[in-house]
Amino acid sequence: MTESLMSAGVPQEKIDKAHAIIQRIRTEVGKAIVGQVEMVDQVLIALFAAGHVLIEGVPGLGKTLLVRAIAKTFEGNFSRVQFTPDLMPSDITGHAMYNLENGQFHVRKGPVFANLLLADEINRAPAKTQAALLEVMQENQVTIEGQSYMLAPPFMTLATQNPIEQEGTYPLPEAQLDRFLLKVLMGYPSQQEERLMLNQVTSGQVGDTLNVNQVSAVVNPATIQTIQRLVSMLRVDERVRDYAVSIVRATREWPGIAVGAGPRGGIALIRAARAAALLKGRDFVTPDDVKAIAPAALRHRLILEPDLEIEGHDTDDVLKALLDKVDSPRT
Repeated sequence: MTESLMSAGVPQEKIDKAHAIIQRIRTEVGKAIVGQVEMVDQVLIALFAAGHVLIEGVPGLGKTLLVRAIAKTFEGNFSRVQFTPDLMPSDITGHAMYNLENGQFHVRKGPVFANLLLADEINRAPAKTQAALLEVMQENQVTIEGQSYMLAPPFMTLATQNPIEQEGTYPLPEAQLDRFLLKVLMGYPSQQEERLMLNQVTSGQVGDTLNVNQVSAVVNPATIQTIQRLVSMLRVDERVRDYAVSIVRATREWPGIAVGAGPRGGIALIRAARAAALLKGRDFVTPDDVKAIAPAALRHRLILEPDLEIEGHDTDDVLKALLDKVDSPRT
C-alpha cells in the first residue's frame, strides 16, 4: 500500500479500540470452544461484515455451542431451529393466531426474531421452508399476513449442514447459497484438542453437553453494530478491488468450473476481507486478506464439471490452483 493511502481513513484509536474488543470476544469464545481457531475467526469475520454463514461439518463438533458462545459475548438473543422435512415456513417466521377473547388476530413471532439464528441441518427442510429464510437473510425483515416486521440488528443466520449424510436432504438452491457471505468448513479437532475437550466434559460434569457458563459478556448489540459500520469504512486500494474482480472473473473461465461466481462473489470478498483486516488490527485491506478469505467466500458459489468431481477434486482444490495463478498487487 502507498504512503498516501495509509495516511487517511478511520482514526487509529477507533481501530485499536475495536480490535481490543474483538480480541476479548475471541478470548471468551475460546473458553467454550476448544481449537477450531480459523473456523471461529471466519464466523466472527462474517458477523462483523454483517453477513450470514453456512457451516459444513459432521455432527458433534460444537456448532451449536459456538453460536451460543458468540451470542453470550455481546448479550445477544440466540435462537435455534432444527430443520426437518415437515418444518413449515411459519415455524421459523411466525404466524397470526385468532384470539377468541377479543376477536382479534395476534401475531406470534417465530425464532428468526433473534440476533443469532442457528438453522441446524438446513438441507433437511423442503425448498419452500428454505425459501422462507431468503427474505429474512436479504431484507432483515419478516412478512406475516401482509405485515412486515423488521428484525432487531445485528442479525445473523448461521446454517449448518452435514456433508456426509445425504439421504432425505434437499440441496440448497443456488439463489439461497449465494445469500451466505461465507461457507465455513468445520473439521475434526487435533489429537491434543480432542484430549482437552474430553477432559473438560468428563471432569465433574453431569452429562456430555458443553456449556457456556464460563463465557462472559464483553459488549452489547449496539457495539457490534458500531464495529460493523467501522468495517464498512476500512480502506481498500483500487488495485485490491481489481484483484478481487480478477479472481471472481477467473472462476467463470477456469477449466473444470461449470458455473463461476457472480458479482456478489466479488462483493463478498471485499466485505469479508475488510473484517479480516480489522481482526488483525489494520484499517486497510491487503491482497493477502482477499486471498486468505477467498475459499470461504467462493467455495459455495462454484459448480464443478462432473468429470472433475469424479476424479476426486473439490472446489477448494480448484480455488487453490486458481488463486496461485491470478496475479496480485504487491506494491
